[in-house]
Amino acid sequence: MDQDMRDSMMGALENVIDPELGVDIVNLGLVYDVDLSEDGFAVVTMTLTSMGCPMGPQIVDMVKRALYELPEVEEVDVKIVWQPVWGKENMSRYAKMALGVR
Repeated sequence: MDQDMRDSMMGALENVIDPELGVDIVNLGLVYDVDLSEDGFAVVTMTLTSMGCPMGPQIVDMVKRALYELPEVEEVDVKIVWQPVWGKENMSRYAKMALGVR
């Protein structure tokens, strides 16, 4: 996968807003990796802010819908991982400012 496709995928994921925090999952630092095979199979490796995140299934559904908007994507697999553990240091400056985190 080339950098342009990676950028397109990450751009699509910036439209996925965490319903509880009101900030997109990319700026929150929840997306660890994206990949797209030659046949259009997309894999997103990401985490959630906590293991008990009640919005997890909704966020996964939003990730899939966002990536299906890209014409190159035929199928999407979202892998939720817990290592490395998410922390506020994963957040972009924008997300920290939006949430008032130092």
